[in-house]
Amino acid sequence: MTFQELNLNTPLHNALDDLGFVTPTPIQNQAFNVVASGKDVVGIAQTGTGKTFAYMLPILKNLKFSKQDNPRVLVLVPTRELVVQVVDEIEKLSKYINNRVLGVYGGTNINTQKQAVAQGIDILVATPGRLYDLALSRVLQLKSIQKLVIDEVDVMLDLGFRHQLINIFDILPERRQNIMFSATMTQDVDILINDFFKKPEQVSIAVSGTPLDNIKQTRYNVPNFYTKVNLLKHLLRDTEQYNKVLIFVAFKRMADRLFEKLDTYFKEELCVIHSNKTQNYRLRSIEQFREGHNRILIATDVMARGLDIDNVSHVINFDTPEYPENYMHRIGRTGRAEREGESIVLSTEKEQEFIENIEGLMQMEIPVIEIPDVVDISTELIEEERPQIRERNNPTKRKDEDAPGPAFHEKSEKNSKENLGGSYKFKIAAKYKKPKTRGDKNYNKRNKRK
Repeated sequence: MTFQELNLNTPLHNALDDLGFVTPTPIQNQAFNVVASGKDVVGIAQTGTGKTFAYMLPILKNLKFSKQDNPRVLVLVPTRELVVQVVDEIEKLSKYINNRVLGVYGGTNINTQKQAVAQGIDILVATPGRLYDLALSRVLQLKSIQKLVIDEVDVMLDLGFRHQLINIFDILPERRQNIMFSATMTQDVDILINDFFKKPEQVSIAVSGTPLDNIKQTRYNVPNFYTKVNLLKHLLRDTEQYNKVLIFVAFKRMADRLFEKLDTYFKEELCVIHSNKTQNYRLRSIEQFREGHNRILIATDVMARGLDIDNVSHVINFDTPEYPENYMHRIGRTGRAEREGESIVLSTEKEQEFIENIEGLMQMEIPVIEIPDVVDISTELIEEERPQIRERNNPTKRKDEDAPGPAFHEKSEKNSKENLGGSYKFKIAAKYKKPKTRGDKNYNKRNKRK
């Protein structure tokens, strides 16, 4: 199957020819007719399989020219970096199509984005938070939305966007096509589909635990953080083999800590992204890594999820991910477009349980490599690795912060409140032999008769 065999129009064929794309990926091939039919669609595919083109090709084929100002296609993505990337992909496909595309996200001036919205758009790409802010301001009207695409929906739910998504569903027209793409089918994703989709058709390419055949996987058993750093320094000195390396860490503090340790040795070759960095810094780091100006990029899971970066030679898991699905997302950054890639995991003794879960999901073992003799095995531990010292009978030791302090006391029995499950006027009436509400004439008459 080639793109020529898909029912595309000439402008899209020309754009694909300019990009040098000849053969659609499996998800692009299978999703095209389903999305083009107008039915609700749920697509499950690994990262790096071309999901953006999978939903945009049929949408652009059927998107007619219009002079109206309100957007007709809405694409929701979890991060600012993905907004920029998806807009870029749509613009590449729209090279010979007269349409207007805009990306909006938080962390930038909303007034500038309001002015851009007011100019008129056909396709809007947005993060949920900024989209809702613009909709509440009345500048952005969503009444003309015909197609809603939610990309990387599992990441959105992990980031806590569920309520924002529900609020957005409430202000969208009921008659619309819902298109959802995700790398994993979690319980939260399933609930969202059941609540808001109408008989969706599912297109699934590869189970989330299926290892990609063109990725070589290996791992090292490493005792601690500083030994991991020493091993990384040794590996990364081979600039020919490790020519474009993406290093994943568990959280922001670890990203900064690792960057500080490697910066002395690799300087301009090294960059880092996480959510505490400014938007311009993050975009610049990604672009420098993508263009090859930086050889090594340190990133957290959320920041690198869904990013389309070609020719990544190695993915190094500096921290072993707790959830095995995250491991699959990480290694999917290399070996893209049927190229060869390599994944390396550095795991401590405490992370062995995570390794077992990953191997259980993939139904295969990751080969272990011995640490080279030239790598120093450090005995120094970072704060998180040091054992907690518990002193017995230490009067100065702080107690549990959540435990009640000396100012806390139980109420006496006569002052404790009783939950009567509703109004307490009947208990008051029984106690004082008079109605709680003055003016109850019937009650007073009954008392006089007695």
